[in-house]
Amino acid sequence: MIYAEPKCSPGGDRFMLIEFGDELTLALNFFSQGLARATMEQKIKGVVETSPCFSSLSIHYEPDEISYDDLQKEILTLAALLGEASDVEVESRLLYFPAVYLDPWTAAAMNEYREKINPEKDPDPEFITNLNNLEDVQQFVRVHSGTEYWCAALGFWPGTPFLMPLDPRCQLTAPKYNPPRTFTPRGTIGMGGGSTAIYPVDGPGGYQIFARTPMPIWDSKQRLPQFESQLWLLQPTDRIRFVPCTVEEFNEVERKVEEGSYEMNITDYQKVSLQRHKAWVEQLDVNARF
Repeated sequence: MIYAEPKCSPGGDRFMLIEFGDELTLALNFFSQGLARATMEQKIKGVVETSPCFSSLSIHYEPDEISYDDLQKEILTLAALLGEASDVEVESRLLYFPAVYLDPWTAAAMNEYREKINPEKDPDPEFITNLNNLEDVQQFVRVHSGTEYWCAALGFWPGTPFLMPLDPRCQLTAPKYNPPRTFTPRGTIGMGGGSTAIYPVDGPGGYQIFARTPMPIWDSKQRLPQFESQLWLLQPTDRIRFVPCTVEEFNEVERKVEEGSYEMNITDYQKVSLQRHKAWVEQLDVNARF
């Protein structure tokens, strides 16, 4: 459901949460991204930062410079000026991520989980395959890697992207682990609900896991040019395409990243329109799978 008017609520004394609906849709995220951009461009006194998510927006503000009520009036005015989500255009770049699907690293993490926590847990790729009525894990790999992904939000771990498939034929779903894993390798690609995410560092985790990328998305060592001005790679409105690769290719990319010589494959910013995306989707057989 998309709300007739954005719902504002306080988050402590320095944050405002604006909700646009309770659906996981590209339209709501476009509106969230558009309002975040408009808020920063407006240079509203007291606004520190905006954090768009799937269907909501969090705003960090200084209460000594602007009151909650005044900020709410400003935000609702901007939201009305944006119009429909279908009218919003945003700048987006496309990044290509090599990825080893059905890889040995996430397989080892799954095996450890079964040995120590839940011996009845099915391997994640097989679990996702069966849950989504796919023929086999090879079809799962084709479906998951067959689309560009939209970066709807960053969060949880530093620089972690939460991704939505732009091709509806590639929409998959899977519940999180219960209980979670104690270890997940850096660069792991996983799925929770309808969202795909990449783990920036080693750590615990609850997403179903099935692939690993050597592309750094968080780098405190700042080894590559993309990390010179900030420690994280991605931004909301980025797009990612996962390109299946071998373990040998993974190791070569990882080696180049470590020595600072790896050249990322990134297409520069271009305007992305929800209207054009909807027109493209209407031409598809959305029930077809690869």
